[in-house]
Amino acid sequence: MKKYRVNVNGTQYDITLEVLEGEAAAAPAPAKAAPAAAPKAAAPAGGQAINAPMPGTILSVNVTPGQAVKKGDVLVMLEAMKMENEIMAPTDGTVGAVNVTKGQSVQSGDVLLTLA
Repeated sequence: MKKYRVNVNGTQYDITLEVLEGEAAAAPAPAKAAPAAAPKAAAPAGGQAINAPMPGTILSVNVTPGQAVKKGDVLVMLEAMKMENEIMAPTDGTVGAVNVTKGQSVQSGDVLLTLA
């Protein structure tokens, strides 16, 4: 048995894998390099970036720059795997920049908007 710690979307998991007979002597295949990702937009100084939790398509953008929002307000509707996901404000604040539009495809981790 071998123990590993993996990080999935910022959450760490401890896992244990069993080495099967005949597999122990085999060297692991070299990992392929991940394709270069487009640089992510950073939040402005003092701002908070609201990132896409998963790949999907933007169904609606419910806020505009400069708009005041309260914790729990729905900022963006994201469709992923035929399900509608509400992206909510984690805190009270003011919308800084909105980086997405209706119908746009996003990847996990893309900055949807920023809160100041």
